Amino acid sequence: MEPVSATLITFGVILLAFSWFYLMFVSFEEDFGWGLCAIFLPPLAYLYACFNWSKTQSILLLAVLGWILILIGW
Repeated sequence: MEPVSATLITFGVILLAFSWFYLMFVSFEEDFGWGLCAIFLPPLAYLYACFNWSKTQSILLLAVLGWILILIGW
């Protein structure tokens, strides 16, 4: 693996992890059930983020940016 692609993938994974932790924090503020869902079922947590776009817009953009970095580095 080339250093550039490894760096892109690493930063993409870091952004995805950060967005997930940030989403857990926001979902626990909203409702305890959504917070537990964010911990145990991360894809459903992003579904929650889609329905609460006004609160979680920056979180979803971080996740999309993380996926883009991972795909570019692949």
